[in-house]
This record gives sequence, C-alpha cells and structure tokens, in this order.
Amino acid sequence: MARYIDEYRNSDLARQMAGILSSYKGRPVKLMEVCGTHTMSIFKYGIRDILPENIRLVSGPGCPVCVTPVNYIDHAVRLSRMDNVVITTFGDLMRVPGSESSLLKEKAQGRDIRMVYSPLDAVKLAADNPDKKVVFLSIGFETTTPVIAVSVLRAFSEGIKNFYVLAANKTMPEALKLLALDRDVNIDGYLYPGHVSAITGISGYEEMAKTYKIPGVVTGFEPLDILHAIITLVTNINDGKYVVENQYSRVVRNHGNPVALEKMNEVFEPVDAIWRGMGTIPGSGLKLRDKYAAHDAWREFGMPAQEYREPKGCLCGEILKGRKIPKECGLFGVTCTPENPVGACMVSSEGTCAAYYKYNV
Repeated sequence: MARYIDEYRNSDLARQMAGILSSYKGRPVKLMEVCGTHTMSIFKYGIRDILPENIRLVSGPGCPVCVTPVNYIDHAVRLSRMDNVVITTFGDLMRVPGSESSLLKEKAQGRDIRMVYSPLDAVKLAADNPDKKVVFLSIGFETTTPVIAVSVLRAFSEGIKNFYVLAANKTMPEALKLLALDRDVNIDGYLYPGHVSAITGISGYEEMAKTYKIPGVVTGFEPLDILHAIITLVTNINDGKYVVENQYSRVVRNHGNPVALEKMNEVFEPVDAIWRGMGTIPGSGLKLRDKYAAHDAWREFGMPAQEYREPKGCLCGEILKGRKIPKECGLFGVTCTPENPVGACMVSSEGTCAAYYKYNV
C-alpha cells in the first residue's frame, strides 16, 4: 500500500514539476478544482504557493455539505422536532447553521439525532425500532449516492417501512455547465474529482471539452497527481486541445463503475435542485422514483416549500462559484470561525473557508 502513496509524494519529482510551472510564460489561465478533497490537498501541500501569477487556481462547488441550501437544514430541524422521529446523518451536517438552528443545537435540546457512518446503519436502526420513523439525511454527489440507493433497496426488499430518506443528492455535470457560461468566473480548465469519477467515469465531462471548449483532467489527491494535472491542463489550454484526460487510472476507469451506476439509476431519477449560491439548476438533483415513494421523507411528511435564504453577509455562494475567496468575506475569521460557523463552507472538512482558516492562507 505504501508505494501507492510514497511514489506520489516524491520530493525530487515535485520540485521538477514546480520548476516547470514556475517557468510558465504563456497567457494567464484560471483553473478550477471541483472536489473538496482536492481543495484540502492543494492547501495542505502548498500547491497554490508555488504557482506563478499567470496560473490561478480557484475552488468550485465540490463540497456536498457546502452546496446544500439553508432551507434543507431547516426542514431537517423541523423533522427532528416531531414525535417518534429519529434523524440520522453524517457528521459534517450536524453543525451547518439553518435559518434559526442547527442539528447540533437541536440534539443538545434533546432531539433524537444520531450520527451514522453509513445509511445502512440507519436501515438497521429502523428495523430495530419499528415504533420510530427513521430519517436519513441524504446529501452528496455520485460518490455516496449508490450506497444510499442500496439502503433504500434493502429497506424496500426487507419490508422496513419506517425508513425514509430526505434526498438532496446532486450530480456535478449540470453545475459545471452553468459555471462554464458564467462570464464572471471565466474558467479555462477543470481539475475533475477523482472520487466522483470512480463512479461516473469521464464521459460526462466530454461535453465540457467539446461544447464549451474547456479541457479537463481527472486526477488524484497526492501532490504529484495535482501538479501533473495542472501541467497537463496548462499545456492543453495553450495548445488549443479541448480534451478530457484521465490521470487517475489507478482508481478511475473511463466507463466508471457500472454496478454502482445501475443501483443509483434504479432508485433515483433527475430533478431540478437548489444549490447554495447558484440557485436552481435544472436536472442537477436526484429524487426517489415512484416505486420507492414509501421511503421518501419529502412525501411522507408533506413538507411545504420554504423560502431560500443565505445568512446575512455570508459569501459562501460566491466562494463556491469561484467568484470570491474567503478573505474577501467580511465574516471570515471574525464572526465566522470553525467553532462558530456562519456558512457551510466553514463547517465541512472539505469547505474552502475551512481550508483557508486551517492553513492560515
């Protein structure tokens, strides 16, 4: 296992790649990494610090917690206050502020809210507590959606009727198309997410290259992965090569994971979705198909639409689109800190604001 890590952290090769980038004399380019794990790796290894001024790297909407809108948290809080309802969720979502509260605050007040490592844990909880309605807060991109689909299939096949998902899952391609058309962002190239691509493959990115003339590279998370991807992108941009390259072939297959995609598509279907800071993006969300409606928390609890609101002064939406950096937000590091977050970008371990704060950028 060590060789799969150490060989991608070779300091001599890293210095050689840094030298190639520092000598770049071409036109200014703006690249966007669209994976939260990439964002943290880029800060951890100081990659932005070694780039010349004419290569700019910005963070995109690759953090699933960060793009989840405030009103989703409000719905989850409302559900937690109902009798005989158990809320289950991944840890990062606990601290995301809603309009008036958070799941962590509600738990402190005695609501039955539990962190789980897998939605399958929530299915077991429902089976063990038939007198409770167990709701799993279902967010994330294609990386986590297949296992959520499997949990629905298990509850359905085993007749566990008190398990529900509050789905706010999203898919990446439509959001990237929207950013490609945003003249205030002007992206020249994308570093595509390795985790998502392991499920989806690379075909979904090819339209970005062909139609929008934005080349991309699927890459891993080690320093040499990212440096190699940046060199490739800059080279292709200057050569006018609008292609998608898979440089993470040790994990990502061009066709993705057919079994995972089959499970995901069996349970979920596309729907318009609200992204924090980006508004409603057609066809970018997922909802349960009618066959599995009995496990759909939106239908079971009949929750009305709520107004979508951002916290006053929070620039999380602009940061997710690459228009702003955290230091341009007046709340950053003052009233918004990891201990007292105002926006989700400061909460998640993959959030851009959290990365800036942790590494004192």
